Amino acid sequence: MARSFFSSGALSPALALTSASPPPHPNSSTVSISTQSHSTRLHFTTRPALETPAINGAAARVYVVSDLHTDYPENMSWLKSLPYHNGGQNVLLVAGDVAETYQNFLESMSILRDKFDRVFFVPGNHDLWLRRDKIDYLGSLDKLDKLLDACQKLGVETKPSIVGGLGIIPLYSWYHESFDEERDITGIRIPSLAMACKDYHVCRWPDELKNGETSLALYFDSLNDENSGLVEDILKKCTHIISFSHFVPRQELCPEKRMLFYPNLPKVIGSKYLEKRIRAIYGTEGRQSTCHVFGHTHFCWDAVHDGIRYVQAPLAYPRERKRRMNGGEDWLPFCIYSSGDFTERLSPCYWSDYYSVNPRTPDVTQLAPWVARFYSKV
Repeated sequence: MARSFFSSGALSPALALTSASPPPHPNSSTVSISTQSHSTRLHFTTRPALETPAINGAAARVYVVSDLHTDYPENMSWLKSLPYHNGGQNVLLVAGDVAETYQNFLESMSILRDKFDRVFFVPGNHDLWLRRDKIDYLGSLDKLDKLLDACQKLGVETKPSIVGGLGIIPLYSWYHESFDEERDITGIRIPSLAMACKDYHVCRWPDELKNGETSLALYFDSLNDENSGLVEDILKKCTHIISFSHFVPRQELCPEKRMLFYPNLPKVIGSKYLEKRIRAIYGTEGRQSTCHVFGHTHFCWDAVHDGIRYVQAPLAYPRERKRRMNGGEDWLPFCIYSSGDFTERLSPCYWSDYYSVNPRTPDVTQLAPWVARFYSKV
């Protein structure tokens, strides 16, 4: 069964994420953990929020993208072919998974920093993989430290800031299995998380932090506490705010399990602590003129939940783009903010378009036809 599952291309054992077929047409029926023992170089220096006025009266334009995966030559070529967006307030938000190797990360961020006036970044899981780098890291937290050092040297920003009156809030996060609160699919043989998700093997953490457990999600969430003063400053001064993370803050931002080639995907995508932090910023009912950008699942998404707009604009893997399943190419990076306001919704977004007119029914566990053919019953 495992051979047919992986050979289907639904979930590559080397890549950790899955793809789902496009849905039917929409009209069809605080834990505190010390960093001292984790990495001798992991540190975060508080500095005032940079409030940058528009240059020559030009309003800020903000572009978003996630999941660049430039270890793929096709993706690196795409990155190099991007036009220049310089000479004003052209900002790019990169929502994680830039590259697996340090050298590709460095090259990718250097290219982006050259092509945009300002670049912001949050790390994803692939950024912290250790399997191909020739550098002898102490662990994934040590690699995180080195990536942040590289960002500082390149002028890539990782802290909240104000750009031409717009607040930008990067948020650290990691997933935990208990994020998934919907009914599991039973009666079929589903590969274990350790078999399906490479993070369990190619990330290395201190003993007190376990992949998939709340300890790791809470640790990454606690890194945001350092920036609470900068966030408060943004809330006082800005009417428009964009926050962004790599991981998913709400389970509704992923298709239901019966639609997924790997039904247990929701266990390795998101964090309840991330959504809690977002709501602490924007309020339980949201806040007008706010948006949260995320990545990780490679599903294009643009939807509003409880007063907040959630957007994913991934480049994704070359094979996904060829199948026109996920990700994008010609329309990326997506301009989400221009002329002092948010742009129109991203379209087409197969899955968020589908859920805009069809109710979510997670208690229905009968596999979708395109998924069922890959599984044998227990």
